[in-house]
Amino acid sequence: MSGFFGSISKEDCVSDVYYGTDYHSHLGTKRGGMAFFSEDIGFQRSIHSLENSYFRNKFEKEIADFSGNSGIGVISDTEAQPILVTSHMGRFAVATVSKIVNIDELEERYMKQHRTFSETSQGAVNPTELIAMLIAEGEDFVSGIQNVYDLVKGSCSILILTGDSIIAARDKLGRTPIILGKKENAYAATFETCSFPNLNYEIEKYLGPGEIVRITAEGYEQLRQPNNKLQICAFLWVYYGYPPSFYEGINVDECRYRCGACLARKDDVKADFATGIPDSGIGHAMGYCNEKGIPHKRPYSKYTPTWPRSFMPQSQETRDLVAKMKLIPNKSLIKGKRGIFLDDSIVRGTQLKDNVRDMHEAGIKEVHMRIACPPLTFPCEFLNFSRSRSNLDLATHKAVKQLEGKEDVDMKDYSDTSNGKYKAMVEQIRKNLGLTSLKYQKLDDLIEAIGLPKDKLCTHCWDGSGYY
Repeated sequence: MSGFFGSISKEDCVSDVYYGTDYHSHLGTKRGGMAFFSEDIGFQRSIHSLENSYFRNKFEKEIADFSGNSGIGVISDTEAQPILVTSHMGRFAVATVSKIVNIDELEERYMKQHRTFSETSQGAVNPTELIAMLIAEGEDFVSGIQNVYDLVKGSCSILILTGDSIIAARDKLGRTPIILGKKENAYAATFETCSFPNLNYEIEKYLGPGEIVRITAEGYEQLRQPNNKLQICAFLWVYYGYPPSFYEGINVDECRYRCGACLARKDDVKADFATGIPDSGIGHAMGYCNEKGIPHKRPYSKYTPTWPRSFMPQSQETRDLVAKMKLIPNKSLIKGKRGIFLDDSIVRGTQLKDNVRDMHEAGIKEVHMRIACPPLTFPCEFLNFSRSRSNLDLATHKAVKQLEGKEDVDMKDYSDTSNGKYKAMVEQIRKNLGLTSLKYQKLDDLIEAIGLPKDKLCTHCWDGSGYY
């Protein structure tokens, strides 16, 4: 995943863009970048690797050197951006939150035109540069962005910085959000609204799917009306989103409370305490405990002063080590107790399996796992959600292979909760992880907790639905 923030002001906006972008650090771990425009010196841009440090630390020494009344920043899990280009529409910088499923096809399209790419991303074409080239094919920015909508399979939300404005374009199906903010003398566009409060912005507008707006320090104008179909990623509320953020007017943490409460209402297991796996499981656990009336305790403490995020290091072995080292069990709360543990999801299950083993070694009596969403049975085709090299990396596919004795199984039956195959898969995952019991949220209950109709949500990773 990635996240971005842009601001345009009647005053210098460098500080707002710097801190507003930093509030997206939970969404990306590879690259961070900012671009500014000043009438005196033109465009300025800087990009840094975030694999061995954090966004704020990498850019704090450069802040004094930047100037401008408009700027954009992005933290990416993949490519280096923003991209700065010169075209018939003038110079502009572009940042994206995207996954281009057909990137090879589009690259070949340009190769046949004898075009060249100057930026690389992990040894391949930089997706944001490709988006910039597609935009530059248009007569203007609106027709160029429409070209992106027409040709890109996957998802793509865009911020464009020009010499006099910021253009914000939300993904054509709205899979990722863009929200406008307003304060005295400035406007902003963001992925995460948690970037607004401490910078004194108020939520002004949620862009619709495919909607394009042009933003200045005076206000904004709509350049393209939104599409009728919305397919926003439901996993934003389950996992990706930061607790204070809002999407479509729905708060992330309130949704997680409702998820946890629903799990509690349908659970008859007796336990001494319930807890959330840090960080995203905490909101789910609070909802569970409040509904169930049992103590919320912290048998695991997350040590973050010196340990970076577990998915920063390059090798999986190192990531697993970091994930283990930063979660410290508290034997005083565990020994001889029955615990209910809530988490947002189970992807591979590697870290969870290690945590369960540690708890048993610390003397816990029972480990009951409750997951806030259904089993992840279909790899995401629309967002950079999972970096799994193989479907068998998913805990569900591993369990199904154990049950079926083969790969390439139709997972539709295994995503149907009324089917015996679903129950067998969940039981196999429980055994693989060493759990006393395992229950997943039902999809209908998750949809109710979010509060949007099913046809406005992308739930592909749970039921195989969704479209480009």
